[in-house]
Amino acid sequence: MAKKRTKSKKTTNKKLKSPSFKLSDQQKLVFGSLLVILGVTLCIAFVSFFIHGDVDQSALSSVGNRDVKTENWISKFGAEISHFFIHKGFGVSSFIFAGLLFLSGVYVLMNLPKIRLRKHWFWGIFIIIWLSILLGFFAHKNDLLGGAIGFEVNAYLQDYIGKIGTALLLLFGLITYLASRFKVTFESITNLFKSAKKDIKEEFSNLKEEPLIAVDNNLSEEAEAIKSAYEVSLENAVKEEPQIEIKKAEAPKIKVEVATQEPEQVDEELEIKVETVAEELSETDNLANKLVEDFGQFDPTLELSNYQFPPLELLKKYDTEGITINKEELEENKNKIVETLNNYKIGIASIKATIGPTVTLYEIVPEAGIRISKIKNLEDDIALSLAALGIRIIAPIPGKGTIGIEVPNKNATIVSMHSVIASKKFQSSEMQLPIALGKTISNETFVVDLAKMPHLLMAGATGQGKSVGLNAVLSSLLYKKHPAEVKFILVDPKKVELTLYNKIERHYLAKLPDSEEAIITDNTKVINTLNSLCIEMDNRYELLKNAMCRNIAEYNAKFKARKLNPNDGHQFLPYIVLVVDEFADLIMTAGKEVETPIARLAQLARAIGIHLIIATQRPSVNVITGIIKANFPARIAFRVTSKIDSRTILDGSGADQLIGRGDMLYTQGNDLIRIQCAFVDTPEVEKITDYIGAQKAYPDAYLLPEYVGEESGTGIDIDISDRDKLFKDAAIVIVTAQQGSASLLQRKLKLGYNRAGRLIDQLEAAGIVGPFEGSKARQVLIPDLTALDQHLENEGQ
Repeated sequence: MAKKRTKSKKTTNKKLKSPSFKLSDQQKLVFGSLLVILGVTLCIAFVSFFIHGDVDQSALSSVGNRDVKTENWISKFGAEISHFFIHKGFGVSSFIFAGLLFLSGVYVLMNLPKIRLRKHWFWGIFIIIWLSILLGFFAHKNDLLGGAIGFEVNAYLQDYIGKIGTALLLLFGLITYLASRFKVTFESITNLFKSAKKDIKEEFSNLKEEPLIAVDNNLSEEAEAIKSAYEVSLENAVKEEPQIEIKKAEAPKIKVEVATQEPEQVDEELEIKVETVAEELSETDNLANKLVEDFGQFDPTLELSNYQFPPLELLKKYDTEGITINKEELEENKNKIVETLNNYKIGIASIKATIGPTVTLYEIVPEAGIRISKIKNLEDDIALSLAALGIRIIAPIPGKGTIGIEVPNKNATIVSMHSVIASKKFQSSEMQLPIALGKTISNETFVVDLAKMPHLLMAGATGQGKSVGLNAVLSSLLYKKHPAEVKFILVDPKKVELTLYNKIERHYLAKLPDSEEAIITDNTKVINTLNSLCIEMDNRYELLKNAMCRNIAEYNAKFKARKLNPNDGHQFLPYIVLVVDEFADLIMTAGKEVETPIARLAQLARAIGIHLIIATQRPSVNVITGIIKANFPARIAFRVTSKIDSRTILDGSGADQLIGRGDMLYTQGNDLIRIQCAFVDTPEVEKITDYIGAQKAYPDAYLLPEYVGEESGTGIDIDISDRDKLFKDAAIVIVTAQQGSASLLQRKLKLGYNRAGRLIDQLEAAGIVGPFEGSKARQVLIPDLTALDQHLENEGQ
């Protein structure tokens, strides 16, 4: 009986030691209101103290006497508390106390996460002390500015380190505050000075800002002439020779009118009562909400919270950027197009031009009764008359009642990576994996989401811009996504194109556990990496199944809301982008060993955040097979040498008519869009990778699951020296779970099926698991880990 009483007493004490301090909604209202009112009261008392403080000094000694009157707006309490905080305490900085109390009340009333409030209090008290000492340093004769604490601390410091030492100590305190609180770095300060210097130069510069579209160095005098010479109206459309209208590179403006009906009059006396029933939350949801309330949502970027994205200054600007209108070239091309069509008795109702960075699009409206196919067949004749490379006819333009003739400009302009990254369309995009490819014919920045593609196929002849296109894709993601959000697997058989990205290995790259370099150049390692990525895909699908989520976005949102327990194996999943340069070389050397995992990833991996970008200079049917094409709806074609290659990649002609140097066609299964790819040079990529590589990184690259090929691993025999290096780990897993199956080892140790099977055979030879019993799991012959250690010691382990 005595033992039972003692036990119950201990239980009671244990319960008393952990009381619950969670406030009810009513208590939060009362406590929060008290803090808000107290903060306002202190503020009013402090303001009044600076006005009537001198008058109230005599009354402070007789605060208990009701006959003594004070001028403070909060009466005797205000006078006493103000004297304590301002005169005897921290001076003017005491106002921060009032602000902190008010803020605390707001946090309690609105039920905001308390972890932020603790930060506000910590840094608030730091500033109170620092500001009190600072004001005491500059105004030592006025006790009200720095207070007694500021005065005394200054006197103490100046006695020991002097005025200069005190000033330097205050400066160090300010630097510590800015660096810790607002993440200020030395580089951000220098960038601030550079931008200020640049603004001053621009302010006092006598040079006028050059316009985006310049017309023969004198836009202001000839703009009106161009407008009057080329303006087209439907009323004057049919004349001896049609006029041309210049359409500048602007997005079309659409006016939307919404017709509204007057609502029928209802009896205002009748009221509808809406009754809602709150959804019952599960225990898991309650726990997750409590964790979010206390600590906020999970932040995957917390480990590298000081990471700085590359600044735009690293990217180069070019003098030839922007659109230049050459009216002589436009007039000449227009005359030749009209003349050629008139020779074949094809009349034109109107014509207008849209000028892009590389190509000008002439849109013509033929007269009634003209067959479109007749104009389409004249592609070579128009190209001959214009003496231009790469004439492309779009008949008709999708969504318009016009026929398009794309004519290369004589003087093409460069589309810099700086211009597309700095564009509002890219900066304000909310896409999962935004990619700024370049600019369209209408000079609009073209931004697409890799997560929606979901995979990208790039092809083109040698030297037409594939490598620059890959760098543009990677640069876009580096400028938009944190290292915790995306990882790259880079395959470069040429060994020279992607080597610059080695510098960001521990930030952005993923690799096999035993691999020394993250950039994969060996074909054998490519096969192992692709199979490892398939294992990663299967593991992720298992996580999604257990979390009851359909895709990676839902899973990560659930994990951030702390609804998934990391102890169950759940973790934040970054997007993985596999980039393969020179895919044809891999197919020639490895064949099915590469094509099979690529096809499997292309078919299944989109939902769990693994996306593929494959580039090749040989778009033939034995490289880009039917399986590959079926799973890569998004395709980019640079210039190719034949119509056959164009049809292989785009399922149609057009890529053979491009002019090279980054001129490309993009399709996502519907229309073809002509784009001038953004140019990013090797020195620019080097600056970006140097900037990222110089910052704090993760301990290692993102490690993929281990994969051992058929030729790797160990033999199945009793020889201890030939056992797999994971033999002991596998034995611990099997004995702990008391289940002898290869699938268990696959899940727990992230292995492939072949290696897990060999481990089971070695465990059988060592007497840890029993023999094969068909579909049943093997019997575990060792009861616990202690017996396992004894067994291994007896074997000489």
